Parts: sequence; C-alpha cells; structure tokens
Amino acid sequence: MGNVLFIRHHLEDNPGLIGEAFRTRGFSCDLVMMDESTPTPSLDGYDVLVILGSKESVYDHEVEAAWFGRELALMGDAAQRNVPILGICFGAQALCRFHGGRVELSDAPEVGWYEVEAHHDARIVSGPWFEFHYDRCVLPAQAQLWATSPGAVQAFCVGRNVGVQFHPEVDEQQLRDWFEADLVEHPREFASREELLAQTARETPAARGRALGLVDVFLAHIAD
Repeated sequence: MGNVLFIRHHLEDNPGLIGEAFRTRGFSCDLVMMDESTPTPSLDGYDVLVILGSKESVYDHEVEAAWFGRELALMGDAAQRNVPILGICFGAQALCRFHGGRVELSDAPEVGWYEVEAHHDARIVSGPWFEFHYDRCVLPAQAQLWATSPGAVQAFCVGRNVGVQFHPEVDEQQLRDWFEADLVEHPREFASREELLAQTARETPAARGRALGLVDVFLAHIAD
C-alpha cells in the first residue's frame, strides 16, 4: 500500500497499536527520532507522516529553537509533497499550530481512559481512548472538528491532515515504558499508576480494534 514514517520524540515512544494497524492495512513503517541531537528526517519515499507525542509543549520557545522549528519545517515539506499527516497528542497540537490555530494550557487535563463525542458525521468511535495531556487545541477556522471531550478538542482535520488528542497507539507495554522511564509525571488527582496499567491491560484488546478503525477513517479521508 505504501510507506509510513513515524516520528518519535523519546526513545520510549513507539507506534504501538497504530503501527500494527498500518501494517495490517499493508503499509511498511519506519520509526525515527526527532530531537535536538538528531537530523531532520527526509520524506523521500514516504506516503504518510505520523507524528507521535511528546512531554514538551508546542508553545515552548526553547523547544522550538532546539528542534521543534525543524519539525514545523518538515510539516511544511509534507504539505509541498502532498504527504498527509496523522498527528497524535503533541502531533495533533503541532498540526493545530502549523495551520494557524493556538495551543494553550488546559484547565481540565485528562489522564486515563475517556469517552469522546463525534461531530460532523465523523466516524470517530466514542472509545474509550487513552489520554495523557495538559494542553489543548484552539482550532484554526479552516479546521473541521471531528470529536470532543468535555475538556478538549479530541479529533479534527485540516485538508488531508488529521489530528487526535488521545493516544490510539497506547497499549499496556507503552504505558509501562513511559512510567519506568519517568517520561510522564503522574498527577495525584488521577488514578494511580498501578490502576492505570491494570485498566490499560484490560482495554488493550479492544483498543487494538479501535486503532485499526481510526487508521481506516484516516485512509478513507485522505483517499477522498
């Protein structure tokens, strides 16, 4: 079917269930690091760009100077090449900013498994989807809203690009890797690490099917 380039921002990040879904649909997947110590990857030979999450914020000027500015330029290169982007969490916020929207600190962060509400006949299923974010998107005028939760925009498209605030790639192993690396700070007001891991283990089989459905929605969108 084609080739997908996944960009991660931490060694502990992996394509997970979304990578499985793309491979199920016949795609080959490559994974590269994007940070201050790595070069900007090339999009030569790729048909889809997927940008994974990050503990950083897209409005942090130091992060932009260190590496995120180059990532924005890569997104511009994708637009020139007509390579569609699927942005996940930080990747969705990057898309929001790239297209002229705003990203801000949320007054209702979401950590755990949440239901979402679809809008505009989008085929985004209600979930539950895994969330781990403190920022939220304020969409640009040209974006179409696809899904929300009470606390944030959860899915949207701008042209052929699609952003999702939730983490459809997360399975139990991904979450365990984050916790073991202390990649994410776990707020006390939410369920404990042990509770989240146990719930994620229970949700992973069904989440695998939801991830495949999301990739199908994305592929149908870029084909239209």
